[in-house]
Amino acid sequence: MGLFIKKPLDMLLNEASATGEHTLKRTLSAGALVALGIGAIIGAGLFSLTGLAASHYAGPGIMISFVIAAIGCGLAGLCYAEFASMIPVAGSAYTYSYATMGEFIAWVIGWDLVLEYAVGSATVASSWSGYFGKLLSNYGLSFPEELMRTPFEGGILNLPAVFIVVIMSLILIRGTSESAWVNALIVVLKVSIVLVFIIIGFNYIRPENHIPLIPENKGSFGEFGWSGIIRAAGVVFFAYIGFDAVSTAAQETKNPKKAMPIGIMGSLIICTVLYILFAYVMTGVTNYTNFAGDGLAPVATAIDWMGPMVNGVVPRPDYPWLNNLIIIAVLLGYSSVILVMLLGQSRVFYSMSTDGLLPKVFSAIHPKHRTPYKSNLLFMLFVSVFAAFVPGKIVGEMTSIGTLFAFILVSAGVLVMRSTMKDAPRAFRVPLVPFIPVLGILVCLGMMVFLPFDTWIRLIVWMLIGLDIYIAYGVKKSNMNAGLKHIKDKSIISACGIALAILLVILAVAHHAMTEEGAKDFAIYYFSLVFAAIHFVYFIYRYFKDKKVPENAG
Repeated sequence: MGLFIKKPLDMLLNEASATGEHTLKRTLSAGALVALGIGAIIGAGLFSLTGLAASHYAGPGIMISFVIAAIGCGLAGLCYAEFASMIPVAGSAYTYSYATMGEFIAWVIGWDLVLEYAVGSATVASSWSGYFGKLLSNYGLSFPEELMRTPFEGGILNLPAVFIVVIMSLILIRGTSESAWVNALIVVLKVSIVLVFIIIGFNYIRPENHIPLIPENKGSFGEFGWSGIIRAAGVVFFAYIGFDAVSTAAQETKNPKKAMPIGIMGSLIICTVLYILFAYVMTGVTNYTNFAGDGLAPVATAIDWMGPMVNGVVPRPDYPWLNNLIIIAVLLGYSSVILVMLLGQSRVFYSMSTDGLLPKVFSAIHPKHRTPYKSNLLFMLFVSVFAAFVPGKIVGEMTSIGTLFAFILVSAGVLVMRSTMKDAPRAFRVPLVPFIPVLGILVCLGMMVFLPFDTWIRLIVWMLIGLDIYIAYGVKKSNMNAGLKHIKDKSIISACGIALAILLVILAVAHHAMTEEGAKDFAIYYFSLVFAAIHFVYFIYRYFKDKKVPENAG
């Protein structure tokens, strides 16, 4: 008993096989899971990151970058597939960590997943609003600017962002099969638009634009050459994020032990093929140096070169309407991402609630629809408020760092599981263990290290808040530690809190002293110092208090 108590595999499998009106309804097939994965993966990243990475880092070699990024994601995907086939329970990385590394690590990753799913949904909703406004303006329509921007951006609230979150949440409450049907429809539409772009673009590919495939390095690391290919892989890696949300639907899948690996790896493979073809067309219709700007600018540039060339230029593109179609694809892409992320978030908190680490409201099941409707409603409110009043750019990279952290723990979990649960039945096994999990950890850790200081600062602040909640509620209400008056290793929480508070100060000072942006941002600097000081004092007090627990406790 204690912070590192593991949830027995038998108990997890019993949860997975439970039936009745108070359990999640099994309706999803392998095909539906593949669609869920594609729905979560393909967003605007495909359209914006491809041109950005090609023009700044890789040139036509961006196709190789997509392959490398896919391999990096595939390493984590294989680990998720083994866990999902062995422990087919809602909760994803949280549940896997509980079974292999214990309750405290499970809490940490469960709280971290809020960054990927809930905060990620809010970020995507903010971006959805921007593209919605762009589509309206292209058709001569308008929406009040003050109702499309947060107060920090000179507006009142981001109303379209709230609208899309509410719509997706209501679909989720209605039922998992209905949600899967809507997602499948969206996936068919957005993939069709991507295929239209690829098919039309193939007719305008000019072979000279792919020569050389890997432009010569310009003297700096990451600026073309093979180092540029690797750097671009790090950029486009984030266009793959989302496949792990498939594993949160394990308890709503008809045959999860077989369907889960198909859903996870199938969606990754399909998206990789689409991404490579898309990159091939984009860099083939025009020279990669012509891509510039942000948003949809790179794709718009490619479309402008789809036409007969006169004196080295295309005076009139053949398909100007394709730009609007791409914007529609982005809106559809974002909609399905929001849907799948909200589904994933509610299922993670459903599992944490059934384990006693969160209030029972998060595991309340609708008697008719068999969905965690109260959890869906609460996250609808939370994400809506977040999207309405907080600029998306503030938390965009928090989603990335939260996801990478989850990937690392799942990869580590496979290493632990192979040594502690060697004989446990599993329908899928990661090959080349320990090579693949270790490589997955190193790849994800490498990408985390190169994220900005302020992203790390926000991650640590978030994790300190998580420790506060775990001490105040989770550790006291835990089902696995039920009946214990004292938990002898509870001081470890405080030790972690002290370490995080110190690290927060170091990062805040480094961000302020070493970056131009940090030197101007006094708000995050002073907030970090005050927040760290309060938690340092609090956790020092908790540490010595918890150290007084009797030796024979729990």
